[in-house]
Amino acid sequence: MNVFPILFGLFVFVQANAKDEKSVLLAISKTEHKLVFVDSVSLKVLGKVSVGEDPHEVVVSDDGKTAYVSNTGSGLFHEINVIDIPGMKAMPSIDTGALLGPHGMTFTDGKLWFTSEGSKSVARINPKDGKVDWIMGIGQNRTHMIQVSPDAKQIYATNVDSGTLSILDNLLLPPPIPPIGKPLPTAKPQMGWLQTIIPAGKGAEGFDVSPDRKQIWVTNAHDATVSIVEIASKKVIKAVDTKVLGISRIKFTPDGKRVLISSLRTGDLLIYDVATYKEIGKLNLGKGAAHILIEDSGNRAFVSCTPAGYISIIDLNKMEVVGKLDVGLRPDGMDWAQM
Repeated sequence: MNVFPILFGLFVFVQANAKDEKSVLLAISKTEHKLVFVDSVSLKVLGKVSVGEDPHEVVVSDDGKTAYVSNTGSGLFHEINVIDIPGMKAMPSIDTGALLGPHGMTFTDGKLWFTSEGSKSVARINPKDGKVDWIMGIGQNRTHMIQVSPDAKQIYATNVDSGTLSILDNLLLPPPIPPIGKPLPTAKPQMGWLQTIIPAGKGAEGFDVSPDRKQIWVTNAHDATVSIVEIASKKVIKAVDTKVLGISRIKFTPDGKRVLISSLRTGDLLIYDVATYKEIGKLNLGKGAAHILIEDSGNRAFVSCTPAGYISIIDLNKMEVVGKLDVGLRPDGMDWAQM
């Protein structure tokens, strides 16, 4: 049997479908209460979907079919919007109940993880039924951003008002020891979470985990520093003084060689060399710079300039601004989707 025609046909089918699939930028307009779909090549707006009254962050599910938008409301709201990406339409929202002020989110291991600013917690939602299936109290003030390791055994979260970084480890705990004279338990060890609280700096807000998963860089908005945490030791190994107040978000380039740091107060975008901890570039994007999204290729970065009302497009090879994107007033959280 000659399998070449079959293999060739399969190759053509895969190539055609890959070509038809668009890379789409999802961006929030906080003023218009919209999630905006933008073609990443033509930079044309494909559509808009209404979301809640105070949208902040957006994250896409592992299968790329669903987007989630958190509504924080100064720590008082309890709504996460659900959007069908292929259909560009709103689905029934998730009520987080007593977990107030959902903000930072990540989709890992088939689950939606989020911070609850108003309840000093991190929690997890099972997307199959839209219900919270796990909660962990942090005990720190204004738990803000979150990331989860790929195996879902380690969680990282910043606590703005406490100026700390929480690292949660999922450990095997032995069954409880029975009273004297009682038989040993037959129960199996249970998974339990152990929290390590790491002092970072005043206004510890944005953070990112290095691609090699060895370090976490935390931006401290109120003292203009970046705390560099070694994950293995759970200790701050260096504090970098950027001399720029209001630094709010930070993002590693895909190759792990540079980090981009935005300032919501000054509008500056700082570019740092990871190996030397030195600034190698600085761009002013306007009134204020917030969320950072970088293409997998590492060629372009998109930065939400929330006070200015646009998204700046950065050529990372030339390290210069090459355009502005209008998605509505006060743009904020962003993520990638395929359509």
